[in-house]
Amino acid sequence: MSQGRGEAARERILAAAVRRIAEEGIDGVRIARIAVDAGVSPSLSHYHCATREALLTQALDYSYAHAGDVRISSGELASGSHAQRLDTMVRQCLPVSPALEHDWVLWVELWLRAVRDHELSRVAEELYARLHEWFAGAIAAGVAAGEFADVDADAVADLALALIDGFGLRALIGDSAVSLERAHAAVSSSLARELGVGELLVPRAVLDAAGPR
Repeated sequence: MSQGRGEAARERILAAAVRRIAEEGIDGVRIARIAVDAGVSPSLSHYHCATREALLTQALDYSYAHAGDVRISSGELASGSHAQRLDTMVRQCLPVSPALEHDWVLWVELWLRAVRDHELSRVAEELYARLHEWFAGAIAAGVAAGEFADVDADAVADLALALIDGFGLRALIGDSAVSLERAHAAVSSSLARELGVGELLVPRAVLDAAGPR
């Protein structure tokens, strides 16, 4: 198999794995079913994903690259104020689309297994480091431009990720008190206060529609 065809097959396997894990959970996934979904042989699927842990690790990396790096490179982030950019980043880290819902379900699977599995805890740490770097860089740029208060960008980035995790998980499970708009508004308005931004990162109408805090 040529390198190009091999990479295409791997992409199909991982895309199928992301969908299956999101729908059935990692414990319910069968490598043979992923092979059928991907249109490849079971032996090829096993070659790329020999264990469930390896499957979850590779699926997470694939999902992050497609749902994460795509949002990082989104043209929507290239314009507007630093506050608008940060608000867009917050929204794109919440489960606001089917692809991002799949991304979130994989993270939940990772959280559960990383508690007991050292290798997966390392994977989680690396993924959080990438997200932290993205947020800290955006915050530091706003500070340098004089748009944000002179804050510790790393500390505020940690706060941002903690808020996104907490509110995002409640939105993901369908908590009636936390809609996606409520989660978005709560995270962005909290960051606005931390950053000394006079206006909320989200429009007032959005925050009002999200309900009481």
